[in-house]
Amino acid sequence: MVESFRFRIHEHGPAGSPVREAFQPADPKPGWVRLELKAMALNRLDLWTTEGIPGFPLPLPLTPGCDGAGVLEAAGEGTILPPGVELGGSVMIAPGLSCGVCPACLRGDDMLCPGYGVLGHVCDGTAATHVLVPAANLLPIPGNWDFEQAAAFPLVFLTAWEMLVHKAALRPGETVLVWGGGSGVGSAAIQLVKALGGAAIAVVGSEAKAMHCWDLGAEHVIVRSDLKALATKVRELTGKRGVDVVFEHTGAATWATSLAACARGGRIVTCGATTGRETTFDLRALFAKQIRILGSYMGRREHLWTLLSLLQRNPINPPFRPVIDRVFDLADYPEAQRHLEAGQGFGKVVCRV
Repeated sequence: MVESFRFRIHEHGPAGSPVREAFQPADPKPGWVRLELKAMALNRLDLWTTEGIPGFPLPLPLTPGCDGAGVLEAAGEGTILPPGVELGGSVMIAPGLSCGVCPACLRGDDMLCPGYGVLGHVCDGTAATHVLVPAANLLPIPGNWDFEQAAAFPLVFLTAWEMLVHKAALRPGETVLVWGGGSGVGSAAIQLVKALGGAAIAVVGSEAKAMHCWDLGAEHVIVRSDLKALATKVRELTGKRGVDVVFEHTGAATWATSLAACARGGRIVTCGATTGRETTFDLRALFAKQIRILGSYMGRREHLWTLLSLLQRNPINPPFRPVIDRVFDLADYPEAQRHLEAGQGFGKVVCRV
């Protein structure tokens, strides 16, 4: 029998610092389930959780990891399972946690719940052989997917769909500037823009990553260099009008360029601050161009069911798919964190359990 183990953060430190520990998986309480994980996927949140976030104390010790897929092996007494989910079946995890009974949850805006949190950030997550999650967070895995694909799917596609559809209300024919096209969320955004009838202009850091963006359906790809020249290039590609939507998640380093590249009446939607959380910009550009700035964090859990239904319509040639950069063994989770931090890959970093 394989030893049950998990990686724990006892004190904040650099990427790769979580330590391996043996543990005894607990029985789930009513409304919750226990999964034997077969794969987990890393996100930037794993790194921020490991390193610590100023002004946001975390409940240490803590097991990071918010994406995962595996086998449903136990359910708490009286627990009702979602459609298509059964004991012993293969499932993936929706990473957002909410109370389920507040006004925001009841109208479907679970990511606006006052108690909203993310698995592996506010409670133990998926960098482990087993994990406890609410039954409401389970989703069936598409029949032609393996566990690695399922683990790589939920967070980035939920985030990208929320940003493009629910927040920016992307319309067919519109152009979207996607920063960080080689990231997990960037690679998801490129595919969704195409599936929704838009045109993606992806920004990446190398020619190798540019080729992958073309393969995903980007209309144009820019290898990032001078940011002023980048804004000029975007305007050239759009007939000098700029893009309708800027898909932002890189933060301070690119914010001024995002404003410059945005068309009059355009939208900037942001979900991250990888290069810094504080920035300044010329307010005249904001009001004179009548730009809307939209903040986005995770998304409605129901969006994942919508995405699954879109995949089921064409399982042979799906309109989008998770992109996996590299697969590690879970025992090498610290190395996987360091690989993600280095930023040289394209798509998601996954650990096989």
